[in-house]
Amino acid sequence: MRIVVIGTGRLASNLVPALQKVGHEVRVVNSRTLEGLPNEAEAFVIAVKDDALESVARRVVRGREEQVFFHTAGSMPLSVFEGIARHYGVFYPMQSFSKERQVDFADVPIFLEGCDDKAIQTAHTIAESISRKVYELTTAERRYLHLAAVFACNFANHCYALSAKVLEQHGLPFDVMLPLIDETARKVHTMHPVPAQTGPAIRWDENVMSAQKALLDNEPEMQKIYELMSNSIHKLSHD
Repeated sequence: MRIVVIGTGRLASNLVPALQKVGHEVRVVNSRTLEGLPNEAEAFVIAVKDDALESVARRVVRGREEQVFFHTAGSMPLSVFEGIARHYGVFYPMQSFSKERQVDFADVPIFLEGCDDKAIQTAHTIAESISRKVYELTTAERRYLHLAAVFACNFANHCYALSAKVLEQHGLPFDVMLPLIDETARKVHTMHPVPAQTGPAIRWDENVMSAQKALLDNEPEMQKIYELMSNSIHKLSHD
């Protein structure tokens, strides 16, 4: 298929090679200039930041109203295209992307939504050519999916960053945590996260918890996070 990808960020830098690898003819267009944007293609995929999506979509669709358009934002509604395009949808690969590391799209879940049969069929054709895990999901459902992803990915990674901060302040390398992180991640492949939980909060070991909170007296924000997380762990394990 002839696919135009608008955007040069982290998602686009992973998606484009995946599409090219399976034989799609892909043209990449910078979202700021839209220089070289063709008038026709089987699909136009807009992969830009959420706060730029609406303005970029209007510029891309103008004069191409009969083409098929998708955006890739997990938290943005299908209705971004409403009133400006005829065939449109959402193509949301749920993964954390970076330019420094290429992701294997075969295992990336891709969530689709379309305003009509043409849009959803086009989305399926593209998604199924690069991934084994393709699902249809409404805008309302996708909001909760994206929220869950923030907890599982963004917040978890922030906890890694806080861990690294504690270690670096005391001359320890973060890589001592990697076996622990890897084992925790492997465990939830076969266990629900609640029974997989370990640590002082689940058994409410007040001696350990009080001592650890005291170590954070000079980091009140981290101390508050420690308290909130510990309370949440204990409550969820006993619900």
